[in-house]
Amino acid sequence: MKEKVAQLKEAAGISISQAESLQQLDEIRVKLLGKKGELTEISKGMRELTPEERPVMGQLVNETREFISKALEQKNSELKEKEKNERLAQEIIDITLPGKKNVLGTTHPITETMDFMKNIFIEMGFDIADGPEVEKVALNFDALNIPETHPSRDITDTFYINHDVVLRTQTSPVQIRYMQNHKPPFRMICPGKVYRPDYDISHTPMFHQMEGLMVGENISFANFKAILTNSLKKIFGDTEIRFRPHFFPFTEPSAEVDIQCAVCKGKGCRMCKDSGWVEIMGCGMVDPEVLKAVGYDPNEVSGFAFGMGIERVAMLRHGINDLRAFFENDVRFLKQFK
Repeated sequence: MKEKVAQLKEAAGISISQAESLQQLDEIRVKLLGKKGELTEISKGMRELTPEERPVMGQLVNETREFISKALEQKNSELKEKEKNERLAQEIIDITLPGKKNVLGTTHPITETMDFMKNIFIEMGFDIADGPEVEKVALNFDALNIPETHPSRDITDTFYINHDVVLRTQTSPVQIRYMQNHKPPFRMICPGKVYRPDYDISHTPMFHQMEGLMVGENISFANFKAILTNSLKKIFGDTEIRFRPHFFPFTEPSAEVDIQCAVCKGKGCRMCKDSGWVEIMGCGMVDPEVLKAVGYDPNEVSGFAFGMGIERVAMLRHGINDLRAFFENDVRFLKQFK
């Protein structure tokens, strides 16, 4: 048995030293020291020895076990160090290479234009209000004095959820909700998304609108013309502005406001349909019927309202001639706005 232990010790030393991986080393450990390992089997056979031989053989087995354990531990450390060095060799970083530049996003031109316009009206004392995009027909049309026969109520101009609910076609319902919960005098604007079934170079099914409302005593057409002229000068700079008579069911008298086309500078182009002018907003004095609908006395208060498309403003500010470019997510287009 002594010779068997000596042979096992010698063979173990050789096999451990020749191990090339941690997995191979673990297989050697199980083969030698496992529950059914070779040294374990020798230990089990000691029960057949005489009482005088057992202590001597036990000491020899323990010395061999200790030798194998130390050899395994040493080889384990060597193999781990070897694997680490190989991994580091593969992960070498050349610190002389230029670093990767982080690509930072920017504010979308629609958002930038909306924030720019909001700040102008905030400086003029206007509050900002918001409301639901899925709106009642009663607030989107009826409360605004829009008759049932008006073309804007057709399914070709409005997205209907059902007979009584629509995707709002304007932010005017926010004005109605605001008047129902506030008493004059006040100034407010309501920017947000609106929806209409249109799609061409100057229309998209979803677009952004900013409407404003000022109500109080002795509000006149001259007041609203002065405020709107001042705000448009701040938005577009020193440009030509003209007011044209128009009709809206919810204002009387009503007007449309044009500015000189920023793309062609008044010479005529696709954007302005060769007229040199671009319609930028609709406006007018609030119709007395609208004031009555929210519980105001038109003999005591008056007001004016206006509305403009955010995309149209952004197009004119940046000289863009196709509205659809804002929604195509072309990085080449968007990264110009930094």
